[in-house]
Amino acid sequence: MLYRDQGIVIRTYKLGEADRIVVLMTERHGKVRSVAKGVRKTKSKFGARLEPPTHVALQLHEGRELDIVTQAETIDHFRDIRDDLDRIGRAVTMLEAVDQVAMDREPNAQLYRMLLGALRALAARDSPLVSAAFLWKVLALEGFEPRLDACVVCDAEDDLVAFDLHEGGVLCRNDRRGSPLSPEALEVLRAILGGRLNQALDAERSGATDEVDHLAVRAMEHHIERRLRSVGLLDRG
Repeated sequence: MLYRDQGIVIRTYKLGEADRIVVLMTERHGKVRSVAKGVRKTKSKFGARLEPPTHVALQLHEGRELDIVTQAETIDHFRDIRDDLDRIGRAVTMLEAVDQVAMDREPNAQLYRMLLGALRALAARDSPLVSAAFLWKVLALEGFEPRLDACVVCDAEDDLVAFDLHEGGVLCRNDRRGSPLSPEALEVLRAILGGRLNQALDAERSGATDEVDHLAVRAMEHHIERRLRSVGLLDRG
């Protein structure tokens, strides 16, 4: 059966001598594993269209395990991301996170829209917090939004100085464990998850943004129970 959809290429790897497996996060079909036949040949019309993080309009033939790409038209190459080493590293981290949390063939339009929006934001401005904000938003979507308004142990609202991944939120000075958290980083986290995302993305890189960035990676790794390989591509300071 043929079907059409839009998707973002999140990963590719070689198959045989000329083919490539292309993993896509699609709008209506969830994560789709597909085969692009002959794309590694020099005359392939698909080649450049099916590389991360391209946004594409697709026609696919549904298969038992792997679908087959029969048409692919580029919607956005995200060239501003591809041409910037820092931005492509951050994009790949987001793609890897989606690859880990998305379920095969399980529609998740919200995750697709979040990824597309994050890539567009990253292309528009090289904010130090685009990828971190995306990871926190994905964790919230997965049902693991951290508690930031009060200590997760005693409900104290003042003197919040630490963040614990196992407890899932901030802790006061009396109950502190996990990672130290500065007041500035806590404010950035509250902006990201409290409806003030644009304010957070406008922030200049600082110790606080680096804290939030590192903590986002650790929180995602804790959730998926594995390391994000792509994080090594970045110099996160």
